[in-house]
Amino acid sequence: MTVTMIVMTSLLASRPIRKVAHLIATPLVPQDFIDLINPLSSERDLRGRIEAMHPETPDAATVRIRVARTWRGHVAGQHVRLGVDVDGVRQWRTYSITSPTDDAKTITITVKTVPGGVVSNYLAHQAKVGTLVHLDQAAGEFTLPSRIPDKVLFVTAGSGITPVMGMLRTYAGRLGDVVLVHSAPTGDDVVFGAEIRALAQTGELRLIERHTGSQSRVTGELLDELVPDWAERQAWACGPAQLLDHLESHYADRGVGDQLNTERFTAPIVPTGEGGPVTFTRTGVEVETDSTTTLLAAGEQAGVLMPSGCRMGVCFGCVVPLRNGAVRDIRNGHITTGAPGDGVLVQTCISAVTGTCEIDV
Repeated sequence: MTVTMIVMTSLLASRPIRKVAHLIATPLVPQDFIDLINPLSSERDLRGRIEAMHPETPDAATVRIRVARTWRGHVAGQHVRLGVDVDGVRQWRTYSITSPTDDAKTITITVKTVPGGVVSNYLAHQAKVGTLVHLDQAAGEFTLPSRIPDKVLFVTAGSGITPVMGMLRTYAGRLGDVVLVHSAPTGDDVVFGAEIRALAQTGELRLIERHTGSQSRVTGELLDELVPDWAERQAWACGPAQLLDHLESHYADRGVGDQLNTERFTAPIVPTGEGGPVTFTRTGVEVETDSTTTLLAAGEQAGVLMPSGCRMGVCFGCVVPLRNGAVRDIRNGHITTGAPGDGVLVQTCISAVTGTCEIDV
């Protein structure tokens, strides 16, 4: 019996029939067998394995992932696109990396569940240690400069604390005058609450907590009161669109817009244009949409299997052909039109119907 036959016999005893059938029908090279035995050794697909789960709050959990050797590392504040198989369908989402940059073998992401969130609920409540995940290399520009400013302001809310936590952990002991303004419904809802309060006690930062269940939300005007010298600080803000909109307007009005860096988890919507019917040509499904419903959301609500990724127009994991009609970019109102044979591609996560359209899904 050859070495190949011995390996195949072993695989038949330990892997699902479907996997073995694929192997038999596909030309194999030695790396294929190595990848099956140790998926993290693959040089073609970047993968990771869940190594530990740690609850942060009732609706948030930190997931520690051992990454493959092809992982190129990350800069504090960056995010990673992660794919998991849920009910037989591979779903992709983007999460900020919350671990410091000094560990080349593992990373952590911290997931806050959202109602109806397929991936967030799976990762926070169902995923097990040993689960394989698919990864892209780290990306994003929500990072500190090589020369760290003397005075820094972080403004975060909810899960917006996650990229900032990666910065605080990476630059522990190396930051100067730091103020963190963080909002959550209650004290118990503050992700990393114990950790950031401990940093405040040791003087690493000045912490201002806002509990929006009983206190007003942070606005530009309130920032004047909370951090009187905010205009003298380089600022990084991450959180809900309403918070970021307030801050961007406030900084622009004071003529210091270039001092504010923002990270949005959803694309800002420009409330113009019109909706209309969208036809998903491969499945034959047609749905009526309004001006703020993206093609991605419309398809998923109609039960169409849609490719997706970051859901904010960054990763291009949701790109599909626009066969006919017109769509509007919800971030800036830009109109894209297509006709049969044009080969026009659109991002479904940031595009809404304007009039009518057909997309090849």
